[in-house]
Amino acid sequence: MAGRAPSGRAPSGRAPGNRAPTGRIAGLGGGLVGFLVFVEFTSGVLQGYYIPLLTDIARHLDIHDADVNWLEAAQLMLSAIAVPIAAKLGDLHGHRRMLLVSAAITAVATGVMAVADSFPVFLVAWAVQGVYAAWLPLQVALIHNRARGLADQAAQTRRATGLIVAALQLGAIVGALAGGQVGGALGEQFWLVLLVPGFLVVGVCLVVGLRVPESQDRQAGSVDATGAALLSVVLLVITGGLTFVRINGAAEIWPWLVTAAGLLLVVPFVRYELRREDPLVDFRVLRSPSMWPVQLTAGLFGISVLGAQGPLSTFARTDPEVYGYGLGLSTSQVSIVIGGYVISMLIGASQFSRISALTTPRTTLIGAATLTGTGYLLLVPFHDSLPQVLASMVVAGLGSGALVAALPAAAAAAAPAGRTGVATGLTNTTKVLGGSFASATFAVALAAGAPTLADGSAGTAGSLAGYVTVWVICGVTALAAAVALVVVPRLAFSDAPEATDLRSVAPATDPAP
Repeated sequence: MAGRAPSGRAPSGRAPGNRAPTGRIAGLGGGLVGFLVFVEFTSGVLQGYYIPLLTDIARHLDIHDADVNWLEAAQLMLSAIAVPIAAKLGDLHGHRRMLLVSAAITAVATGVMAVADSFPVFLVAWAVQGVYAAWLPLQVALIHNRARGLADQAAQTRRATGLIVAALQLGAIVGALAGGQVGGALGEQFWLVLLVPGFLVVGVCLVVGLRVPESQDRQAGSVDATGAALLSVVLLVITGGLTFVRINGAAEIWPWLVTAAGLLLVVPFVRYELRREDPLVDFRVLRSPSMWPVQLTAGLFGISVLGAQGPLSTFARTDPEVYGYGLGLSTSQVSIVIGGYVISMLIGASQFSRISALTTPRTTLIGAATLTGTGYLLLVPFHDSLPQVLASMVVAGLGSGALVAALPAAAAAAAPAGRTGVATGLTNTTKVLGGSFASATFAVALAAGAPTLADGSAGTAGSLAGYVTVWVICGVTALAAAVALVVVPRLAFSDAPEATDLRSVAPATDPAP
C-alpha cells in the first residue's frame, strides 16, 4: 500500500513495532497539544477580559483614562524581564517546570488585583500578573522539543503553534465578551469582577502540574543575574523618564534627558551580554540572517498588538456628546468591538499555517505585517462611527493574528539546536519591550492636550490628537516590520534543505567546509 514502510523497517526512523503517527499533530502527541490549548486559552482570557473594563478600572482607582496605559507599561516592562529569565530557566531545568511556576505566580497576582483598593498596589499586582507572557514561548519550546527527530519539525511546530495561538485568540474573544457582560452585571461588586479569571488560572496550574510532560533537552549554564539587573535598570530609567514627561509636561527638557539616558544604557547592556558565555538575552542568535528580522518584527509588532489595546478601549468608551469624539459605548458594547478584533485575529492565526504552505512563511509574514499597518492607518480618517472602527480593526486583526502565530514558530525554526527556548523567549521579550515603550509613550500622547469640560473642569478622556498619534505610530511601525522581512532569505523558516543552513549563527559569508 502506498505510504507504508517496507517490511522490517520502522517508518520515519522509529523503532520496529512503533506505529507511525497519523494526523496533522499526532507526531507531537495530541494530548500534549490539547492540554496546551487550555493553557493558551486561559492566557487569551487574561488578555481579553480586562480590556472592556479599563475605563471602569480607572474610575474604581480614581485615575485618568490616559493613566491606564501605565498599567500596561508596568506589566509589559516586568514581562520583558521575566520572559527571558523564564525561557532560560526552561532551557536549564525544564520548560514544563517553569510553565507551572509562572502559572502559580499569575494566580496569586490575579487574586491580589481583586482585593487591591489603591492604584500602587493594583499596579504592582497587574505588573506581576504579566508573568503569563512567558507561557507561549515555554509552550513553543515544549512543542519543538516533542517534534525533534521528525522530518518536518518546523512544519509540525508551525501547525501546533498555530493551534494553541488560535486557542489564545478564542480565549481573548471569550474574555472580552465575558469581561463586558460580567462587568455590566456585577459592577457593584467590582472585586468579584476582577477575580473571575483567577479560577481559570488555578485550572492551568492543575493541568500543567498533572498532565503536561516535561521536555527532555537540557542546556548547561546558569541564569545571568547581572544581565537581569542591567535590563531592569534600562527599563526602569526609560519608563521613569516617560513617567516624568507625563507628570511635568512635554515642555520640560530634563525628563526627556532621563529617557535618552535610559536608551543609551542599552549599549553597555548589549556589550555585557555579548561577552557572557551564557547570557540572559543571547544577542548572538541575531547574527543569523533569518533571526534578526524576526526579532525586529516582534519589537515593532509589540507596539500595536500590546500597546494599542488600552487606547482602543478608552476611545470606544469616550462620549462624543461630551468631548466631540469617541464612540460612547457601554462596557458590554465595548466587548463587542474587542471581540470583533480578536475574532479576526483568530482567523489570521488559524490560517497562517495553511497560507504558509501555499506560499512561504516569509511571504506570509510580510503580508501579515502589511495588513496590520494598513488597518491602523485606516483609523486615522475613519474613526467617527462603530462600523468604521470595527472594519479597520478587523483588517489589523487579520494580520496581527497571523503574526502572533508566526513569530514564535519562525524563531524556533531559525534557532540553533539547544537554543529554542532562548530564541522564542527573545521574540516575546522584544515584543513586550515594544509594547512597554509604546504604552508609556501613548500615555504621554493621550494626556497631552487633554480636553476640558464645558464647565471648565478637567475631563477624564484622552485627547483626540493623542489617539491619532497612537494609530499613526502603530501603522507605520507595522509597515516598517514588513520592509524588514523583505531581506529574510526566501526559504527561511521552512523545512526545505536550503533553509536548514540558515539556522547557523555564523556569518553568512563563511566558506562552506
